Amino acid sequence: MTLFAAVDLGASSGRVLAAHVGPGRLEATEVHRFPNTPLRLPDGLHWDVGHLYLEVLTGLRALGEAHGQPRSIGVDSWAVDYGLLDGAGRLLGLPYHYRDTRTGETVLDTVHAAASPAALYQANGLQFLPFTTLYQLASESVESVESAGGRGPLGAAATLLLIPDLLAYWLTGQRAAEVTNASTTGLLGARDRTWWASLARLARIQPEILPPLVTPGTVVGGLRPEVAEETGLAAGTPVTAVGSHDTASAVVGVPAEGENWAYISCGTWSLVGVELDAPVLTEDSRAARFTNEAGVDGRTRYLHNVMGLWILQECLRTWERAGHRWALADLLGQAAALPPGGPVVDPDAPEFLPPGDMPARVAAAARAAGQREPRGPAEIVRCVLDSLAAAYAQAVRAAERLSGRRIDVVHLVGGGARNAPLCQLTADALGLPVLAGPAEATALGNVLVQARAHGALGGQRAGGDDVSLAALRALVRATAPPTRYEPTRSGTVLVPGTPWRGGAGATGGS
Repeated sequence: MTLFAAVDLGASSGRVLAAHVGPGRLEATEVHRFPNTPLRLPDGLHWDVGHLYLEVLTGLRALGEAHGQPRSIGVDSWAVDYGLLDGAGRLLGLPYHYRDTRTGETVLDTVHAAASPAALYQANGLQFLPFTTLYQLASESVESVESAGGRGPLGAAATLLLIPDLLAYWLTGQRAAEVTNASTTGLLGARDRTWWASLARLARIQPEILPPLVTPGTVVGGLRPEVAEETGLAAGTPVTAVGSHDTASAVVGVPAEGENWAYISCGTWSLVGVELDAPVLTEDSRAARFTNEAGVDGRTRYLHNVMGLWILQECLRTWERAGHRWALADLLGQAAALPPGGPVVDPDAPEFLPPGDMPARVAAAARAAGQREPRGPAEIVRCVLDSLAAAYAQAVRAAERLSGRRIDVVHLVGGGARNAPLCQLTADALGLPVLAGPAEATALGNVLVQARAHGALGGQRAGGDDVSLAALRALVRATAPPTRYEPTRSGTVLVPGTPWRGGAGATGGS
C-alpha cells in the first residue's frame, strides 16, 4: 500500500494523519493533534497561523518517523479566511478570524448598494454571510483607507491566499488557489469557476492579487529543502491540492450510493445539502439562503449552513469556566433520557454566532419564542440537540424542493457522527434513515483525492482520473461502514408553524 499524509485543520483543532491506501484498502491513523486557539489582540480576533504551521511541521516529522516517507501531502481547512503576502512573499499580519466583529450586517448593506443581491447571487451563487471573504475584504479596505490612508496590509498586498493555500505556500514556495475553497470567497463565478474581476472590484481589491486556480489532484509543488530538513521528509515530496475546503473533502468521504442522498457535514459548523452537477441560482434558492460551492470533479455542493455543534461546545466552555466539568457523554445520556416535546430554538439566530455565555442565550431564545425555558445542563443540551435536528430537517427538505433531487437517506459525517442522540433525533425529525459516519470523512476525502492523483487506486489512466467519485465512496463504505439510525415515533418534531427562512450559519469546518 502507498502512504499519504493528510493535514486537516478545523476551527478548534488540527491534526496530521497517516493513511495507507491501495486497491480496496484504506487505513488512516492520527499521528499528531493540536489545538487551534485564536488570538484576541487589540485590533481584533486572529488566527495564530505561525503556531499552526509549526504544528503541521511537527506532525509531518512524527508521521515520517512512525510510518516512513509519504507519497504526497494534502492540506484542508475551514473556508473564507485569508492571509496577505507582499511582493517578497512576507505575511502582512495575522489573518483575521471570521468571528471578528469587523464585519457585520452593515458591510452587506454597503456591498449590496453597489451590486443588487439578485445580481450578486447570479454571479457567485453564495448565501449572503457577513464573514464571506468578499465582505471581509470590503470591510478591510474601508479600514485601511480610514486608518492608514490606504497604506494598510491590503494596500501593500501582492497575493491573497486562503488558509490551506497559505500553508501550502510555506511548504512549497508556490502560490495557488484551490478551487473548492476559492468558491467560498464570493469572488468566483458560480458557473465557470473562475475569478471575476468585477467581483474583486466589488470587494475593493485589485484582481491581480488573486493567485492562479488549481483543481483537486493537482500537484502544487514539492517540499522546500528547508521544510525537508525540519520534517525529515524528502525534499520535493509533492504537496497535492485536495478539496481544500474541509467540507469538499468531507463530501468525497461520504459513503453514499446512487444519487438520492443528502449530507450533513457536522462539526463546529454543520453544512447540509446535496451534490449536484450544476448550481441552482433561482430566486427561491436565494431567498432560502442556499449556497453553491465547488466540489471535487466539477460538482456543485448545494448546501445551507447551520450553526452546528459550536453552540454545544460553547455551552461546555461556559460551564467549565464556572467550575463545572461535566463529561459530554454523561450530559448527552441525560439529555437523551428526557421526553420529547421540549423547547426548540433557531440555532441560526445571530446571537449564537459570537463566543460567550451560550446557556443563557439558549434559555433567552426559548423564552423570547414563548416556550418553556430549559433549566439545567441536561435540558439545555437537549434543547440544542432538538434545535439542530429540526434545523437539519428543514434544510434537507428545502434542498430537496429547490434542487428537485429526491432524498431517501441522509449521511451525517464528521465529529457529530459520534453524537448518537443527535443522529437519532435527526432521523426522527426527518422521518428518514440517517447513516452516521465516518467521523473522519474530511481526512479520508483528503487522502482519496491524493491517492487517485498518484495512481494508488488502480486506475487505468495516468493519474487515476478514471476512478470515479462513486468508486472513492464505495471504498469508504467498505472500509468505514456507517451506523444506521431509523426514525422512531417518539422523536423530536419541527416547531409547528415555523417557516423555513434560512439562517446565519457559517462555512467553516469541523
